[in-house]
Amino acid sequence: MMPLEAGLGLAALACFLGLAVRFPTGATIAWMLAVEAMPEFWATPFTPHETIIAALKAAGVVLAVILAIRHGPRFDAWNPGFAFAWMFIAGLAHGLYPGLSVTESLRSLFGSAGPFLFSFARLPGNWCRAVIRATMLAPLWSVAIGFVLQLAGLHAAYDDSFGVFRLTGPGEAPDLAGFALVGVYAGLVETFARPSRGNFAMVCANLLILLFTGARAPITLALALAAAAFCMPGASIASRVKITILATAGAIASLAVIFLGSIGFLRVVDLAQAGQAENLSNRGLTWPYFLAAIHQSPWFGWGAGAGKVVIPITAKLSGLIGTNAAHNEYLRLGAEGGVTGLALLALFIGLWAWRGSAGLAPAERWMMRLVFLALAVHSWTDNTLIATTSSIFFIWSSAVFRSAEDRSKAPA
Repeated sequence: MMPLEAGLGLAALACFLGLAVRFPTGATIAWMLAVEAMPEFWATPFTPHETIIAALKAAGVVLAVILAIRHGPRFDAWNPGFAFAWMFIAGLAHGLYPGLSVTESLRSLFGSAGPFLFSFARLPGNWCRAVIRATMLAPLWSVAIGFVLQLAGLHAAYDDSFGVFRLTGPGEAPDLAGFALVGVYAGLVETFARPSRGNFAMVCANLLILLFTGARAPITLALALAAAAFCMPGASIASRVKITILATAGAIASLAVIFLGSIGFLRVVDLAQAGQAENLSNRGLTWPYFLAAIHQSPWFGWGAGAGKVVIPITAKLSGLIGTNAAHNEYLRLGAEGGVTGLALLALFIGLWAWRGSAGLAPAERWMMRLVFLALAVHSWTDNTLIATTSSIFFIWSSAVFRSAEDRSKAPA
């Protein structure tokens, strides 16, 4: 006889599939909101962490398949998913890393390639607009869910350990920062496409969330791209709007200097005052292990998913720093695919972004390419391609690229 939990799970899956087939756009937005609600952090008393992440990523793959069936498939020649498939095949041919099973490697393949699968569907314009809008708004939803969970006693919405404040939302500060960073990217590109106070407000709101998370790399990248957007040649930002932005930025900077001692509770300020702004938060401790794995198989690596077992989760180091992740995508992917896999993925992502953005207006096009350059920089210190934040980044990218195709095909 089927257990009650399994029966309820199958019933929920059947309902999701039915609604997704009937309302694919609504189902996609619901999935994005579920991802940004970060249940893998607060629902673990009910379901294991890895199971929740696998379910969220599997739902994304199912949605991509449904969209391809509903609106028709398309061939995406430079889709980065092909590079992950190569890593999986090369790993099987070479031999997987000790402790990594074929099943785990296959699951990692789907988890890594899943966010790119939306580009194999002929995405409709209303779907693209909804996804872009949701990308900008969802971090606010994340923060709201965090405080609801705190009121319910399920998860703290912020961390004030050691006298330093970090906004965590329903998960952890780095994850919330990752979602907010994508929200900033989406807001900047959308501001060029459709200048409005609402889009500008979304950029500011996501920048504020980033500030309170205390995540240094995302804050730096967001500010760098905001500055680039301000100076972008051909950008449709009115002079009076630029003056308003400069005045606002100047006022905020002046207040920050005046009250610097009073805002030391913010993590980025605290670290700067302590002279630790460049501290890597123990990330460097994991890197030698991944370098050793690359050295043992430099050309083809150890297969998709090897990055999860290079340092066992039970290792003393994992317990010391709270993770066994590389926090460096170049090292993780080097361990999984070797030089060939890493080079292939860099080539595919570069061409995917370059060709996908070709149909955008000049300012949008260069901003989108700068976003992918920022992703390359960010990948040096964070898990930008394997974390759940990648699901939002790449579904948003697919929506922007598809919108570009529609505009390039529109009659003059």
